[in-house]
Amino acid sequence: MPTYEYACEKCGRTFDKFQPIADAALKTCPKEICAEKKWGRGKVKRVIGAGGGLIFKGSGFYITDYRSDNYKAGAKKETPASTGGEAKPAASGAPGAPAKTEVKPAKPAKPAAT
Repeated sequence: MPTYEYACEKCGRTFDKFQPIADAALKTCPKEICAEKKWGRGKVKRVIGAGGGLIFKGSGFYITDYRSDNYKAGAKKETPASTGGEAKPAASGAPGAPAKTEVKPAKPAKPAAT
């Protein structure tokens, strides 16, 4: 169920109302919310609110999960293919071909004993 934001034209107060989509919009300012000393029965109007943000909780949700196919294809082109073992020497048949070198990631430092 959504939360709707209303503004009273008579008392000037704004308030939120949690109600089903099928319910009709409020017509008058509710008695328990009205800022008038004597219930003013002011006409209320639905206003566009900021709404609630989407929050992912738990493990397994990443910003890249919902990327477009074009983005994923471009990212694959930019990342170099990883080799499964040791660096292979360059083919000797191609003159002027640059030699391939493998860059190994650094090992993480061991935590200091306390």
